Amino acid sequence: MGKFAAKHLIIGGGIIGCSTACHLAKNGEKDVVLLEKAALTEGATWHAAGLVGQLRSSRNTTQMLKRSVAMYDRLEAETGMVFDWKKVGSLRLAATRERLLEAKRLATMARSFDLEMSIITAEEAKALFPYIDATGLEGAAFIPSDGHVDPASLCQAIAAGARKHGAEIRQGVTVTGFKVTDGRITAVETSEGEWQAETVVLAAGMWSRELGAKLGIHVPACAVEHQYIVTEPLPDVDLVKGLPTLRDPERLVYYKPDAGGRLVVGGYEERTLPFGDRGIPGDFVRQLLPDNMERFAPLAELAAQVTPVLNEVGIRTVINGPIPYSADGDFVMGWAPGFRNLMMATGFLYGIAAGGGAGEMIAEWIVKGHPSLNLWPLDVRRFGPHHGTRAFMYPRAVEHYAHHYKMRYPGQEHETARSLRLSPLYQRLKDNGAVYGSRNGWERPLWFAPKGVPAVDQLDFLEPGWHRYAADEHKSVREGVVLIDQTSFSKFELIGPGALALLQRICVSNMDRSDGTVIYTQLCNDRGGIEADLTITRLGRDRFYIVTGSAFGTHDADWIARQMPEDGSVHLIDMTSSRAVINICGPKSRAVLEKVVEEDISNAAFPFGTARTLTVGAAPVRAVRIGFVGELGWELHVPTEFGLHVYDTLRAAGVEHGIRDVGYRAIDTLRLEKGYLYWSSDISPDYTPVEAGLGARVHLKSKGDFRGRAVLEAQKANGPDRRLCTFVTDRKLPLYGGETILLGDRVVSLASSAGFGHTIGKTIIFGYLAGKDAAATEFEVEVFGDRYKVERVEGPLYDPENARLKA
Repeated sequence: MGKFAAKHLIIGGGIIGCSTACHLAKNGEKDVVLLEKAALTEGATWHAAGLVGQLRSSRNTTQMLKRSVAMYDRLEAETGMVFDWKKVGSLRLAATRERLLEAKRLATMARSFDLEMSIITAEEAKALFPYIDATGLEGAAFIPSDGHVDPASLCQAIAAGARKHGAEIRQGVTVTGFKVTDGRITAVETSEGEWQAETVVLAAGMWSRELGAKLGIHVPACAVEHQYIVTEPLPDVDLVKGLPTLRDPERLVYYKPDAGGRLVVGGYEERTLPFGDRGIPGDFVRQLLPDNMERFAPLAELAAQVTPVLNEVGIRTVINGPIPYSADGDFVMGWAPGFRNLMMATGFLYGIAAGGGAGEMIAEWIVKGHPSLNLWPLDVRRFGPHHGTRAFMYPRAVEHYAHHYKMRYPGQEHETARSLRLSPLYQRLKDNGAVYGSRNGWERPLWFAPKGVPAVDQLDFLEPGWHRYAADEHKSVREGVVLIDQTSFSKFELIGPGALALLQRICVSNMDRSDGTVIYTQLCNDRGGIEADLTITRLGRDRFYIVTGSAFGTHDADWIARQMPEDGSVHLIDMTSSRAVINICGPKSRAVLEKVVEEDISNAAFPFGTARTLTVGAAPVRAVRIGFVGELGWELHVPTEFGLHVYDTLRAAGVEHGIRDVGYRAIDTLRLEKGYLYWSSDISPDYTPVEAGLGARVHLKSKGDFRGRAVLEAQKANGPDRRLCTFVTDRKLPLYGGETILLGDRVVSLASSAGFGHTIGKTIIFGYLAGKDAAATEFEVEVFGDRYKVERVEGPLYDPENARLKA
C-alpha cells in the first residue's frame, strides 16, 4: 500500500466531481486528484435523463445554472469532444388557470434573475411541440436557452477538460476511511494506500452519506428511485430531433427528445422508494433497479393525455435508477461545519443541469474562500443535526420527490418528519388554535385560528385565507399586548478571556460596552458582505449571549468558530435547547409584565437595548428589551422547564388587557412597516451594512480594525454604489419576494421582501437600487405578468423616531 499526496483530493467521479476537478485545474491549481471507486459516470450520472433547465427559486442558484449552460456552450471547442448538447429550449405547460398563475410568477422571477422566459399561448406551445394535445391548455412558458444533453458523454468531456489542465483522475480506487486530527482530515485511506491533501471534496453522490458516517457526521444527502421510459421511434424522426424539452407539472411528467426519434418520458409519482437507506450494496456499479410499472403506470396514463402519440408507439426501455437527493431537495455545498478542510459537493438532484456551474462555484469556494455567488440556499450550513438522520431525511426526500411538480403555494409546509423540536408551549398554543409551520425542525405558530375556524393553513396565490387572521394579530400588536413563542431562536454563549477580542474583530459594532447592554450587529466578510445578523448581550466581562434566527444557528456558529483562536481562550456553547423564549410586546405589555415580576421595569430602570434578570412568577428569566415588531416589549429567555409556567402566568395577568397569541406571519408584516431586515433575503453576503441602510451599526470611531472595515469605511466616506430602498402602493398586491421592479422598461431590481402593512394600509416592497436609479420615485412592479405602479419612499414607514419602542 502506497502513500500519496495531493493539494485537492476529490472523492467521486460523477459530473460534480469531474467539474470541480476541471475548474480547479483550469484556475491554475496544481496537484488536483480525483478518486473514483469504479469508472467515471457509473454512479447516477450515466442513467440521468439529461434535462438542462436553469430557473430555480433563488437568483443566485439560477445564475449558477446559467454558468452550466455557458460551459456546455464552449466545452466542445475547448476539449474537442462531442457530447450531444442540444440547446433547444424548454416548454412548461399550464394545464389549469392556477398553473398559468404559477407560470406567470415564474416568468417574473426569471425576468428579475436576468433569464429570458416568455408566456406563450396554447397554440404557440403546440407549434413548438406538435405532439401535445392543446385542448383546454391555458398557456405555457418557454425558456429558449434551456436544453438537453447526453449525461455520460458530457461528463467524459468535462473529465477530458480536467485532464487537459493537469488534473489526475484515478479510477478503481475505493475510499475506505479517514484520519482526523483537530477537525482536519489528515489522511484519506483507500484501496491503493493513504492520501494526504490540503482539501478533501466529498462529491460521492449517493455514497456521500456512507462516507460521512466514517467521519462521524450525518451527511444530509441520499438517493431515491426514479423511473423513466424510452419509447420506440416516433413516426417523424426529424421532427423529434428539434423538439424542446417539455414539462407538464399538472400531469407530473417531463419529456426529452432522444436519439433515433424516440422520446424519454419520466415523472415524479407518489411513494417512490428510498434507495440505500440501509446501506448501498458494495458492488452497486453501473446498475439499474428492477422496473416497477405498477408504480409508473399512473404517470404513463397522464403522459398519454398530454401526448396521445404515446398510445401508438411502444416502450423500448424502462429505466429505474437511484438518483441523488437531499433532506430538502436542494444541493449540499460548502465547507462542512466541524471540519477545517472538508468541502461538500453532493445531493445534486439536478446534477446534469448544475454540473458546470456547481463545479465552478466549488472551485472558487476552495481557492478564494468563498464563491462569487452567495449560495445560502445550497449551503450545507442550512441544515441541523437532524436533517441527515435516516428518520428525517428519507421520508422528507420521498415527500419532496412526490411534490416535485405538484402545485406548491407560497408558504406551503411539509407534512413528513414533523414535531421533532417542540417548545414547552407547543400543546398550549395548539389548543389555542395555532397553525404550525416548521423551521429547522422546530414547530412554530404561523397564525392562530379563532374559535370555529379549522386550524389548517389557508393558502392561495392571490388571496390566502390566513391574511385576515394575521391582520387581526398585527392590529393586536400595535394596539394591545400579545405573546409570541420564539423558542426556536438559535442561542449561544461565547465565554472566555478572549471573547471580547474575538467579537471586536468579527463584529462591525463596538462590543466593549457595559454589562447588560444589548447590541444589534452584523458579522461581515472581507468584502463587507453580511455573513450574520444577530443580537449580542454582554452578560459579563468575558461572557456574551448571542441570538440569531432559527435557521441560521449552524451557519452563524460555524462562521464564528472558524475565527476563534485555537489557544482555548474562547468557547462557543449552544444554548438553544436550554431556554424557551416568550416575547411579550405591544403598548400594554408593561402593564401586564409589571403585575408578575418582582423588579422595577419602568423605562428608567429598564431602558431599551438592555438586559436584566427578572423573576416572572416563580421563574428566573433573562429579559432582553429588544424586538422585531417595533413596539414596546421584552424577549423573555426562560429556562426551558419554566417556559409553560411563565406563559400561563403572563396569560392570566393579561386577561383584562385582551392578551392574545400571535404567529410568525404577523411578525413579517410588522417588521416590514418598521424597515427591519431579514438575513438571507434583504441582507446577505452579497450586501454590506452600508448598502442595506445599517451604516449606523458600523462603528469606525470607537473601535479598531475588524473584518470588512476597509470596504465599509470607503462606502461611508464616498457613498455606496447601491442601496436598499422601500417601495409602496395603496393596492394590496399578492407579492412574495423575487418579483421584478422596473424603471420604465428597464429591470432595475427584484423584491427582496414584500407584504402588506396593515397599520399603514399599503403594500411594502424592499429592493436594492443602483445609485443612478435611487433618485427616481416612480417605479413599477411586475406581479403575475401584470405591472403596477409603486413609489419609492424613505423608510421606516412606522414610528421612524422609535418612540414606541422606547416608551
